[in-house]
Amino acid sequence: MASHGIRDRVAVIGMGCTNFGEHWDKGPEDLLVDAVGDALVSAGVEKDQVDAYWVGTMGSGISGLTLSRPLRIDYKPVTRVENMCATGSESFRNACYAVASGAFDMVMATGVEKLKDGGFSGLAISSPPGDGTTADLSAPALFSLLGPAYCKKYGVDETEFKEVLTRIAWKNHQNGAHNPRAQFRKEVAKDTISCSPIMAGNLGIFDCSGVSDGAAAAIIVRSEDAHKYTDKPLIVKALSFVAGPATGVVDTNYDYTTFTEVVKSAEDAYAQAGITDPRAELAMAEVHDCFTPTELVLMEDLGFAERGFAWKEVLAGTFDLDGELPVNPDGGLKAFGHPIGASGLRMLFECWLQLRGEAPEDRRIKTLDRGKKLGLTHNLGGSPGECVSYVGIVGAE
Repeated sequence: MASHGIRDRVAVIGMGCTNFGEHWDKGPEDLLVDAVGDALVSAGVEKDQVDAYWVGTMGSGISGLTLSRPLRIDYKPVTRVENMCATGSESFRNACYAVASGAFDMVMATGVEKLKDGGFSGLAISSPPGDGTTADLSAPALFSLLGPAYCKKYGVDETEFKEVLTRIAWKNHQNGAHNPRAQFRKEVAKDTISCSPIMAGNLGIFDCSGVSDGAAAAIIVRSEDAHKYTDKPLIVKALSFVAGPATGVVDTNYDYTTFTEVVKSAEDAYAQAGITDPRAELAMAEVHDCFTPTELVLMEDLGFAERGFAWKEVLAGTFDLDGELPVNPDGGLKAFGHPIGASGLRMLFECWLQLRGEAPEDRRIKTLDRGKKLGLTHNLGGSPGECVSYVGIVGAE
């Protein structure tokens, strides 16, 4: 790829994130005000110091007025972005580029979604008109195709594979139980997970991420200015975003055991950040676990496990909170929830807490004690064979 990156040129100096869940008493405007307010307090700055804003939302607002109206922003640039489930990360990516270009000194990236009372269930879909090649299936149905394909390709027994998916959900619920902002703050027994009602294919209720309301925000400045505001900024190491040709559904060579878009964006991000061995060099990763088999496949696409061996790594506890590479220490989409426009920034918020040593002790990653200081966030939007992918890397120095 021809991406040169903006390594070490911009930094995050403040963040805010609401609780994710059922906010029946709040609209998207209220959630944005809460997240932005916390970000401003975190950075110790006033709203008027922010030169430009980005707001990411898939369906909870139109235009920059989504943010400017509740914040009473006086005649400054406010850009609304959308890139399916990677919308929050797209807001952050564009805001970072604006500072790196020299156009602005201080900007804010925000993301919000209000799904619970918006008629969105995760099962009902409203697709734009197409040429008839796109499968008109629910998200659980589309992602359920990953499991059988993986078992067939790598010779994994279906009963054992069910145990793998169960352990992924169990791990994320265990992490979410210690997170006061998570939608689901309760550990769930493996027997309960494995016996849950089927949603689609071999996916049960506990294999699917939560439908949530929530918002998050980040304030970005040039790296050389970061220490004016905090002694513990997060430095942006890589920002990679790719859109694929969306041919997987008609390509006979596509086998539903990988997301090529993820592989490409990860390769680009690692090149930008100078990472050669992500499993050894990363302190943590927040990945797009919209469904449990998605997280499994991502472990291989992101280079955390060899092809065909991620299922064994899951069972070995490699990606547990106290494992070699903690994945989704905040509970992930599965337990933290998935308000689409906010999820990417929520992932960054967990890096903010963990890499700065501010995560609660009962869910603090141990890899920091081993000298690791880099965190990865990943979003994908779409479905297997036709999606977009974002990979971002931030560091504590």
